[in-house]
Amino acid sequence: MNKLFLAFFNGSEYLKHVHGFSLKGFKYSDPLKVLALLCGLSLLATNVSAAEFTLKFATLAPPGSTWMNLLEDWGKTVKERSQGRIEFKFYPGGVQGDEPDVLKKMRFGQLHGGAFTGYGIGQMYSPARVLELPFLFDNYAEIDHVRARLMPEFEQGFQNNGYRLLGWMEVGFIHFFSQQPINTLDDLKQRRIWLWQGDALGEAMFRSSKLSPVPLSITDVFTSLSTGLIDTVYCTPLASIALQWYTKTLYVTDLPMANGIGGLIVSNRFFDSLPPDLQKLLAETGHDAGEKLIAATRSDNAKSLDVLKQEGLTFVMNPDQVDPKELSRMRDEAAAELTKSNYIPSELYTRTWDYLNQFRASSASRSAP
Repeated sequence: MNKLFLAFFNGSEYLKHVHGFSLKGFKYSDPLKVLALLCGLSLLATNVSAAEFTLKFATLAPPGSTWMNLLEDWGKTVKERSQGRIEFKFYPGGVQGDEPDVLKKMRFGQLHGGAFTGYGIGQMYSPARVLELPFLFDNYAEIDHVRARLMPEFEQGFQNNGYRLLGWMEVGFIHFFSQQPINTLDDLKQRRIWLWQGDALGEAMFRSSKLSPVPLSITDVFTSLSTGLIDTVYCTPLASIALQWYTKTLYVTDLPMANGIGGLIVSNRFFDSLPPDLQKLLAETGHDAGEKLIAATRSDNAKSLDVLKQEGLTFVMNPDQVDPKELSRMRDEAAAELTKSNYIPSELYTRTWDYLNQFRASSASRSAP
């Protein structure tokens, strides 16, 4: 709009050449004509002005990855359906730092939201990580059943803590990737394993496994694999390719540990600054984007397993080679530590098991002859 008004007051040719208007015949001393022209300029300015709201949104997802492509599609949908009133400004590939850095910038208003993993979610609303406990779920059907029953209270929990959960997503089932063979759980004790620095759930899991990891920011992992500071990491098949960690490892465990969670989240401060129609639009499209991300992530993780085999990685530690009682012990000890600290409320953990056991019993009865 400033450009248009300067064109008027400076008598430039901008309006004539760009918008087909001429100042010829207008006299600055004619107030009615000046007012009419200014009103017209105001209407024209709406076509060239910036969006009313810009959502600054950060993610660790690299440019060109499945996650980033779908996030950009979400941004385009929001911009089109809002007729340009709200637009995203994405910061992919961790350019705004690790997830704690993004959260800090959200608190100061430098960023408004992001796509977070369970690590970041744990610093916003830790009870949601009950869905990320290791060796709890056997398949996606179990996850979907329990998640559907817990989601309303999760959404309220985020809101009570200053955030809006617009969409739920997943990272996928997590595996160990290593430069050395891992055939038993004892083999892991010999490895220099990365731990996402400050991850309470990861710390509890490693303690229950009697492992001594190397705490690092996720942004330091690739370099640390190259220098030998660490020789083992944990992530999903898709993430290992997107982050290029697989190029620094030779082995991947066939045994999945946990299903990594994620969320599309904005601050209450940003969300509440929007008019009701844009709040509704962001919530509806965020939910849809989350569902698309879940479907795409599950599909691409399956494809990524094949890609890793084609790239020559060796799969080790088949689930049949591991004592299930030992896995249950590790899970239960980690859960006991997390519920004791109320990182995951005990009542919620018990209820999660109730939902899961009910689903398993129902599935067993349906499959019975």
